[in-house]
Amino acid sequence: MPSTRRPKVEPSSTDGETSTSRRVLKKYPNRRLYDTQTSSYITLADVKQMVLKVEQFEVRDAKTGEDLTRSILLQIILEEESGGVPMFTADTLSQIIRFYGHAMQGLMGTMIEKNLQAFTQMQSQFVQQSKGLYDPKHLSPEAWAQFMGGQPAALKGLMGSYVEQSRNLFEQMQQAGGLFPGMAGFTAAKKTDKKP
Repeated sequence: MPSTRRPKVEPSSTDGETSTSRRVLKKYPNRRLYDTQTSSYITLADVKQMVLKVEQFEVRDAKTGEDLTRSILLQIILEEESGGVPMFTADTLSQIIRFYGHAMQGLMGTMIEKNLQAFTQMQSQFVQQSKGLYDPKHLSPEAWAQFMGGQPAALKGLMGSYVEQSRNLFEQMQQAGGLFPGMAGFTAAKKTDKKP
């Protein structure tokens, strides 16, 4: 007869962190996730809610202690991409796959990460600017007109900053491409010899 005992709760980390700083989830061979903070089993939907609430957590293999956080996050992305409205096109996913094992893999990862950070910052600034519109006390026809009137300039400024950061990262990638002459997709910068 199978046991219905809950697994033993162990210390959250081997590197001295306390359980209050980072929530620890344990993944068992039966593919179930166990939340050591609430002493209960949880689903991927629960982990997604933790991500949305910006809670710090890590997922560890219950037997080996291996960090499985990225694997669980990728499972959530797969579920999101499979249902509803996907964020990535097949072409985008194919391009990402092509960078695995490529000499520029690390730089591509950095570029995507920096672009996401810039986009998140832009979104945060937009939310700050429109904050009064969500508060019924401050929502008035005048406030709405002022908000809508100011958005083209504000959005242009935010997008300009975002595009500038993206352009700088791309230029860095091109310069790094010069380090790998002859590599597909990257051409070395042409040197112009000026003769007196």
